[in-house]
Order: sequence, then structure tokens, then C-alpha cells
Amino acid sequence: MKKNIARHQRSLPPQRSRKGQFGIVMRGPHGDESLTERPNPEIAICGILLHPAGHTRSPAMHNAAYRACDLRAVYHAFDVKPERLALALDEARARGMKQLAVSIPHKEAVMEHLDQVDETARSIGACNTVTLREGALVGQNTDWTGALEAVRREIEPEGREAVVLGAGGAARAVVYGLLQAGARVSILNRTEARAGELATQLGAHGSGKLDELGDLQPEIIINTTSVGLRSDVSPVSESALPASAVVMDAVYDPEKTRLLRDAEARGARPLSGKWMLIHQAAEQFSLWTGIEAPISVMGRAFDAAGP
Repeated sequence: MKKNIARHQRSLPPQRSRKGQFGIVMRGPHGDESLTERPNPEIAICGILLHPAGHTRSPAMHNAAYRACDLRAVYHAFDVKPERLALALDEARARGMKQLAVSIPHKEAVMEHLDQVDETARSIGACNTVTLREGALVGQNTDWTGALEAVRREIEPEGREAVVLGAGGAARAVVYGLLQAGARVSILNRTEARAGELATQLGAHGSGKLDELGDLQPEIIINTTSVGLRSDVSPVSESALPASAVVMDAVYDPEKTRLLRDAEARGARPLSGKWMLIHQAAEQFSLWTGIEAPISVMGRAFDAAGP
């Protein structure tokens, strides 16, 4: 059932440049720092909490989706230092902000400041979405669905052998999603003990070091490490990549990382990490609006917002 959300005819009024009550820098949909001193109650405000703000494509995706669905809403990026997280959430509640995405470094810390956290987010140990429901801040996690739907663009994970590279926060969501879909998951990490700990916590089927990938024959490989981010390196050797595998890299800058180029050279199917971002954002959009997200629109906006 669709929620009763005000709709508009494409354009939003300009916003004035300033900082929030607690010195929180807010960037508007076109990169300008902006926050309405007296928010227009007819315009729903959403956004993303992160630090440092840097370059995020979330405003581009969400604002494009709002326009496509004629929603009277605007999405900002909020640069929030860790010590100001609680104050930022208080301000968000006071202003009646409808939804906040939560990014690094706040995904774990935000949970203690919320009124409710759903069981999935608690199982993963991180929250990337906060929605205001009847005055309560409710935490959820859409990273796992984003990863799962991205993989499903190429292969159905049920019954498949999957390997997740890395054992950090992103790995937790990816492993959880693959297990929920019925895949057999092994976790490989530079530090074997950390991989083993995560495997035990989430119920994965095995763990080991990154250089053990060549001993396995997975049908799905997902890199969740930061190796390859704005650099021409890969977390594993090209020879370790099976020709029959789907290889996804959570790193999306550059879109075709060294890992994906190596996978393509081996005859494997490369899958850009941008789809994880797009699908998790689409799930956030639907959680708030009750409307099916315009994936193609959000995908084009993601690409257009790139370097």
C-alpha cells in the first residue's frame, strides 16, 4: 500500500546556505551547503549521515527518485563528526526528517541512539537506515539486500558456493545476505582469525586467508575490502579467479577495478559494486515511501554523479 506522501511538479525551492543548529554541515542536492532555517513543512527532508562528507552519490540517486515519483522531498548529505552524532539525531527528530541513511563511521555507533532497531540490523551489527515512524527513530539495514539484489543481477545465490573477501562491516552485511539466500559462504581475510570470528558469529561455512582462494572453486566471489579503491591493485591474484564465477567488487571507484578486469580476463563475469549502492538506496526509498523505487532512474543518477 502506498503511503500518503505529498507530490510535486519536478522543482524544489532554492535553499539558503548555512550550518545546522549544532554546526552540522549539510550539503544540498547539487553539492551546495544548505539547510532551510525554517523548513517548509510541505517538503519532506531526508539525507545521509557520514564523516567526512567527501563525495557521496546518495543525494543524486534519491533526489532523482523523488523527482521521478513526483514526491515533494529533498535529500541532503550531512557531515557529522562522531562526537556530534547524538546531537545530529536529536536535530533530525526535532525537524521531523523522514529518513536518514547512515554511512561510515556511524553504522555501529548509531544503534545506541535509536528508539528501535530491527532484528536484522542487530544480527548484522550495523544500521545504515533510520526512518522516523510516529516520532520514533527506527533503525534498519539495507546493505544486505543491496548486496543480494546486486548479485541476483547475474546469478541466484541459493545452493551456490560463495566466497566473501574481507571481514569488516561491509562483509557482515554481504555474508548475512548470502546466507539468507541459501548460499554456502566462506570468508577469506588477510587476518585469518578475524575471518574465523565473523564466520562463527554469522554461521558461515568456512574461513581462511586471502591467498587460499585458489584452493576453492566458488561460483560467487565478492570483495568487501577497500583494496582497489582509487588504485590499480587487487586483493587476490588473477590466477585464483575461477573462469565460471561471478565476481563482484564492493569498490565502485573506479567502476572497473583491477579485480573486475582480472575476472573478465579469466572469462568470469564481473559485476560492478555500484549496484550494491543503488539497490540498498532503492530499498531505503521503498521503506520510507512504500513505493517501488525507480531503479533505472537511480542508476542513471549514480552514473551522472560520478567523476
